[in-house]
Amino acid sequence: MSSVARRLHTVEEYYFSRKLKEVRALLADGKPVINLGIGSPDLPPPPQVVEALNTSLSARTAHKYQSYQGLPELRKAISEFYINNYSVELNSESEILPLMGSKEGIMHISMAYLNEGDAVLIPNPGYPTYNSVTKLMGATPIFYDLKSESQWQPNLDELSKMDLSKVKLMWVNYPHMPTGTKASKAHLTALIQFAKAHKILLINDNPYSFILNDNPTSIFNFEGAKEVCLELNSLSKTFNMAGWRVGMLSGAAHHIENVIKVKSNMDSGMFYGVQKGAIEALKSSKEWFKELNTIYEKRRQLVWQLATQLGCDFDPKTSGMFVWAKLPQGVDSEYFIDELLYKKNIFVAPGTIFGSNGNGYVRFSLCANEASIKEAIKRST
Repeated sequence: MSSVARRLHTVEEYYFSRKLKEVRALLADGKPVINLGIGSPDLPPPPQVVEALNTSLSARTAHKYQSYQGLPELRKAISEFYINNYSVELNSESEILPLMGSKEGIMHISMAYLNEGDAVLIPNPGYPTYNSVTKLMGATPIFYDLKSESQWQPNLDELSKMDLSKVKLMWVNYPHMPTGTKASKAHLTALIQFAKAHKILLINDNPYSFILNDNPTSIFNFEGAKEVCLELNSLSKTFNMAGWRVGMLSGAAHHIENVIKVKSNMDSGMFYGVQKGAIEALKSSKEWFKELNTIYEKRRQLVWQLATQLGCDFDPKTSGMFVWAKLPQGVDSEYFIDELLYKKNIFVAPGTIFGSNGNGYVRFSLCANEASIKEAIKRST
């Protein structure tokens, strides 16, 4: 039997892939588990999105291979979305690449730029995929600390004192997942200057900018960003389309060209109907965001109540579809969530899956209806 590639020894199965098997087994055993652990929107997309998908199925080209760069009208819709919502101009022909979810963009960017022995700056806590993909590429993850006492922002002065000669990429993610922290203009400006000074490609992963956030921001709102930055974005959270797998990468044309070299060897284009639905989603008015956030705000108030009842502290000034909560002093994250799961049938995410700085924290998702959260509050007493 053939042995597996060495790279597989550097990573484990994704936490939620493993843990949700456990949750499904409990459900199959009749346990009424309330899932507040994962950020998979439970609400439907805008109705015109589903209508566009259904209508598209009879198109002559619907079932053929599609362009590696997506439909021209999809790239145009992404460009107009950025103008209307971020006041950022992007060339739809050369500065936008549709993706089958922004998660694949993390892999494609890494494959395009990393060699074995290169290094990558990764937030701690942060999205676990940054670390796993870096390892799969044979590169070295260098974790930079994000802590509550510094408002979950990196200390760029401390980073500048390090040997950064092998660092090729730096991942940032604001509004931040899992903490929900927003970045100030000064902070983003400093990050861009840091990337320029150290010749690092800075990637802003930006899927949460419209959820409970009155000031959606793109990295390209700031001078000089296109010289050293890329931005990932997604329809998953913004339009309740997680299962559709639609994301986008934007940035300077030469960076997009490099990523296309990878992507065009990895897939044969996004399904036509999904692209047509995405176009309609991107045309949604600001009323869509208002209605969506009204629902999330009601849920967040309830989750705050649940967190308080469980003895947790949290910052009410954050955004996104999660509540990042600090456990009572000395309580271990994974012990806490297992006690909650097996004794109260409530699943939340332990902070440790996002990095060592997540120990002592848990993350509650807002992707459950009010009735479910109210039931969780009852059970937690």
